[in-house]
Amino acid sequence: MPWNEPGGRDPWGRRPKDQGPPDLEELLRKLTASLSKFFGGARGGGGRGATAGVVVVGAVLLVAWLFSGFYIIDAGERGLVLRFGRFIHMTGPGPHWHLPYPFESVDRVAVDLVRDAQHRETMLTEDENIVVIDTAVQYRVKNAANYAFKVLMPDTTAGQVMESAVREVVGAHTMEFVLGAGRAQIALDTHKLMQKTLDKYQSGIQIITVNLQQAQPPEPVQPAFADVVKAREDEVRFRNQARSYANGVIPRARGAATRIRQEAAAYRDRVIAAAEGDTARFEQLLAKYRNAPRVMRDRLYLETIESVLTNSSKVMMDAEEGRNLLYLPLDKLLPSDGGGAGGKAAPIPPAPVMGDLSNRRSALRPPRSFSREAR
Repeated sequence: MPWNEPGGRDPWGRRPKDQGPPDLEELLRKLTASLSKFFGGARGGGGRGATAGVVVVGAVLLVAWLFSGFYIIDAGERGLVLRFGRFIHMTGPGPHWHLPYPFESVDRVAVDLVRDAQHRETMLTEDENIVVIDTAVQYRVKNAANYAFKVLMPDTTAGQVMESAVREVVGAHTMEFVLGAGRAQIALDTHKLMQKTLDKYQSGIQIITVNLQQAQPPEPVQPAFADVVKAREDEVRFRNQARSYANGVIPRARGAATRIRQEAAAYRDRVIAAAEGDTARFEQLLAKYRNAPRVMRDRLYLETIESVLTNSSKVMMDAEEGRNLLYLPLDKLLPSDGGGAGGKAAPIPPAPVMGDLSNRRSALRPPRSFSREAR
């Protein structure tokens, strides 16, 4: 039968292309025979060759099974070795080996991965007001074994703990504190409370940050709340203006009071010094008056007349050839503008007659009554 016809055989030992895949049993027999020849089993008979082939195949499979226990842990991961589903130990980054399946297995947990959880909910404050809080939390795994085995769903647990902690912290403060300057304090208290609760659960989670992204009143009351906020801002502005005004007025008033006290003290010192000076001068004059009463009396009289006439703008003249005393009103003769209109001096009116005096000595002589009293 030709080899290229159906059922024919190829002279080179090949099957025709249309006869389908080779027989698996025939391939296994060929493989066993080849292994037997390799190990010298063909000389001892077919039974020994088959046994040696099975041993070799088993050895190869055993080596492959043992090599399947090698594994590598990345830098940001931890390996959890499980023996029949029970946790045995934790391995760090690098190559490791464990008993192959089904004895042991390895679970990998990313410890450097930053996970996050967000929550937005309406909450009740201490003063029975409603606020809408939007919270975001970032966390990571600090203990891979606890994270994998102590809590059933650690990520879900972290979100629920966040919601519970935020509600507890917000419920302990007023609405003004939550919406105002207390947002940072609320985030800090929430962080502490979450970490305390998760450590109590042995969840193996470490909280990194807690952000209070948004805190606002419910949407239906936001216009009224905006008016309240504006009124508070106006109150703060008016208080600042009042403080600024007080800071400007009070120092000026204190300065004026200090100046008045200093002026009063200076006036007091000046009056006291003047009085003491007058007293000292009077005592000196008294001593001289006791030594020469007449001379001192005439001197005092002349000094008094001199001081009076010095402050007067009138001039009295005693003519040598006559007994009339002329009075010259110089304040009227000399106008205040330095001359009349056109620079001409005003005409001098006739001098009035003051009376007849014997001479200048009699006019300047002290009265007799003063002389008698002095004597």
